[in-house]
Amino acid sequence: MKRIALLGSTGSIGTQTLEVVRAHPSSFTIEALAAGQNAEKIAAQVAEFQPKVISVADDKTREKLKQLLDQPPEIFTGAEGLTAVSTAPDADFVMNAVIGSVGLAPTLEAMKCGKTIGIANKETLVTAGHLVMEAARTYNVDLLPVDSEHSAIFQCLQGSSASDVSRLILTASGGTFRDKARADLEGVTVEDALKHPNWSMGAKITIDSATMMNKGLEVIEAHWLFDIPYDQIDVVLHRESIVHSFVEYKDGSMICELGHPDMRQPIQYALTYPKRLEFAEKKKLNLWETGALHFEKMDQHRFHALKLAYDAGREGGSMPTVLNAANEAAVAMFLDGRISFLAIEEAIEAALNRHERITAPDLATIQAVDEETRAYVNRLMK
Repeated sequence: MKRIALLGSTGSIGTQTLEVVRAHPSSFTIEALAAGQNAEKIAAQVAEFQPKVISVADDKTREKLKQLLDQPPEIFTGAEGLTAVSTAPDADFVMNAVIGSVGLAPTLEAMKCGKTIGIANKETLVTAGHLVMEAARTYNVDLLPVDSEHSAIFQCLQGSSASDVSRLILTASGGTFRDKARADLEGVTVEDALKHPNWSMGAKITIDSATMMNKGLEVIEAHWLFDIPYDQIDVVLHRESIVHSFVEYKDGSMICELGHPDMRQPIQYALTYPKRLEFAEKKKLNLWETGALHFEKMDQHRFHALKLAYDAGREGGSMPTVLNAANEAAVAMFLDGRISFLAIEEAIEAALNRHERITAPDLATIQAVDEETRAYVNRLMK
C-alpha cells in the first residue's frame, strides 16, 4: 500500500492522480492533500479519500470548507500548509502537482523526511534544480518524473547507463498555434490560446504549450533529472503526441515510449515504480488506426520562448529562476486580459536581459530573485 500526500489535488494532474488512486483502492491511499480555493471540490475529495492532513489556499477557504465537512481534521493554509501536507508523517510518496514555484519549498522539506517525490511541477526543478538534485542525493530519495516526456525518457533509460546516452529528444505537440506564423499571433485571444489540440491540461500549462515555454521548461527539467548537457537535448515537433520522447544511445540505437495522450499513464507509472499495474482505461494504442506519425524540426525563431529557455538554462545560476518567474507573471497577466499573447515573450526577454546572473543561489536568494522578477514584469507590462 503506497500512502500518498498530494499537492494540488483540484488541478489537472491532481484530479487525474485521484482517478488512478480510485481505480486501485488496494494499492494506494491518500494520507494528505493540498488544494487551492475550490472549497466544494475539496470537500468532495476529502469526503471520498479521508485524508488526515488538509491544506487550502487561505483562511476564507478554510472556513468555508469547515462548514461543508462534518468532522474535518485540522486544516492548514498557505505555504505552511503545503509543507504540512508534503511532510505528513504517514505519507511515504509526495505527488507535487501544484502549478508554479510554490512547489519548491514543500518538495525540499519532504526530501528531508526521506519521502519519494513524484514531480509533476516543472517549476521546482527549473527554479532550483541544483538544490533539488543535491537534496535528492543527500537524503537518498527517489525523484520520479510525471510529465509524459520525462516519464518516457525515464522508462527508455531503464536497464541502461546514462553514460551511454548520446541524445535526449523531447517531443512537442506544437500547442494551439502550431500552424500559425508569428505574424498571425497578433491579437489572438485567451479563448483561442486555451484550445489545445491534443491534451487536456490546466490553463497555465496550456498557454505555456502555445508559447512553447512549456517545452523550454521541460528541457531544463530534463537537464537536471537525467544529468545531460543542454547540447544533447533536442526538441522535435510531433503533432500526434503518440511518441512521448526518445533516447538516442551512442551506438546509434534510438528507443522511444508510445501511448495515447493520457496523463494518467505516467502518473500511474510514477506511483507504481518499479512495478506496473493494469491501467484502468482499456483502450489500446493500435498504430494501424493512428496511420502516420509526423516529426518536424523545431523553429526557434517561430517559437522564441523555446530559445529563451535554452539560453537561460545554459547560463544557469539564477537565470532559470528569472525565466520561470517572468513567465508565470506574464502568463497570469495574459489570462487576465491585461497583455497580448506575444507580450509574454517580450516580458520574459526583458527580465532576462536586465538580470545580473548569480552563480549558485541558495534558497533565500532564489525566492528573492523570484519575487523581484515578478514585481518587475508587473511594472513593465503596466
